[in-house]
Amino acid sequence: MEFVAELNVGVILSSHLLGNLERVCDHMIILASSRVQLAGDVDNLLATHYRLIGTPADLDDLPPGSDVIQAERASRQATLIVRTNEPLPATLPDAEHIDLEDLVLAYMTRAANQAVSGTAPEPQEAHR
Repeated sequence: MEFVAELNVGVILSSHLLGNLERVCDHMIILASSRVQLAGDVDNLLATHYRLIGTPADLDDLPPGSDVIQAERASRQATLIVRTNEPLPATLPDAEHIDLEDLVLAYMTRAANQAVSGTAPEPQEAHR
């Protein structure tokens, strides 16, 4: 990798070893179902994605423009993975940033669920 840095060139990596990618990549593109699901600077992507855990009522108050990537709901507890550029309300009981593996798995799961249900969104420009 020192050689690549010295030449100031880009490298395309494809790997299922996400822990390794997090250490060496500064830009990521997530492809699923023949579509770009997410693209951007890894640090920015990680800074805007959260895991929220609380009662379903606690998680009803998300900032405007929040995108729920993944949701697991039970009668007493809900777990959401959301993307937002806005500050999270102080009323949310448990919010934490997610790692790259959780980010990729959430988008891959969403794409698979949309493909099965036939609700895949129309292609659009990747987030930058």
